[in-house]
Amino acid sequence: MNELLERDKRKKGTNISEVNVGEKIKKDSLEVNDNSPVTKQPWQALKQFTAARIGLGRAGISVPTEHLLAFQLNHAQAQDAVHEPLNVSVLLNDIETKLNAIGLPKASLVIRSQVTDRMHYLQRPDLGRRLDDQSVDELKKHQAPKDNPYDLAIVLVDGLSSLAIQKNAPPLIKLLLQRLAQQPLITPGNAICHLAPLVVVQQGRVAVGDEVAQCLNAKSVLVMVGERPGLSSPDSLGMYLTWAPKVGLTDESRNCISNIRPAGLEYTQALNKLWYLLSESHQRKLSGVNLKESAKEQTGMDLLKSSKTIRNFLIS
Repeated sequence: MNELLERDKRKKGTNISEVNVGEKIKKDSLEVNDNSPVTKQPWQALKQFTAARIGLGRAGISVPTEHLLAFQLNHAQAQDAVHEPLNVSVLLNDIETKLNAIGLPKASLVIRSQVTDRMHYLQRPDLGRRLDDQSVDELKKHQAPKDNPYDLAIVLVDGLSSLAIQKNAPPLIKLLLQRLAQQPLITPGNAICHLAPLVVVQQGRVAVGDEVAQCLNAKSVLVMVGERPGLSSPDSLGMYLTWAPKVGLTDESRNCISNIRPAGLEYTQALNKLWYLLSESHQRKLSGVNLKESAKEQTGMDLLKSSKTIRNFLIS
């Protein structure tokens, strides 16, 4: 059967490296290694399109040892991401290194939520949304005048993955501050964005950014937070934008950009989405469900359909 497939390809003048996915699945399903205890699955060819656990094969009635160990490793990495404390000094040093000549906006403030420790954080999400009294007092020392509020407060929150903040926040902040230094938020206009001090919140949730911005007197707040780890994404970062932030707002008041990481939504793509939302939010003075994203981008499905070398039988 394999010889017939190869002969058919040669007859049609098809390059072996350009075999479509449907043919590859058929070919793989016919390959049997009598010396291997693992029974292969024909879905293995689709792994190039997804990080999902598909086409694992089987050893008897069990998952092959290789994939079982990989699952256990990913599970351990997800747990570590939740429980590993944020290394604030390393984070701020990385940010300063990335920014180089641009520098940090004014100062960097390190504060805490009302949570006492990590177990308390996991048990009481409500306390992770509010600042402790000492943090509120510290922020008010840097409060902008009522007649000249900050345009934007940037808040870094460890959330459920300190790894996501440690790894992804420095390059994202560098890209964002470079854009803010070169381009006004509102067009037409030439006013450079009036930034609040950069704030790092330990043991925080998304909504803690609202209280931070309210204390600083900022028109809008951008919260970068470590997202709940998945078994293939322990380092996923989310960005939440809110206009006119104040204590008590709920999720419909925020715009979210999720899964930001090298293996997910790339930094430049995330920044383009964020810049559109920031500009529209400041132009129209709103956010959340009232602010729709209209930026058109090529999706993964579009990329598959436009591929000339690989055809996916699932969408043909």
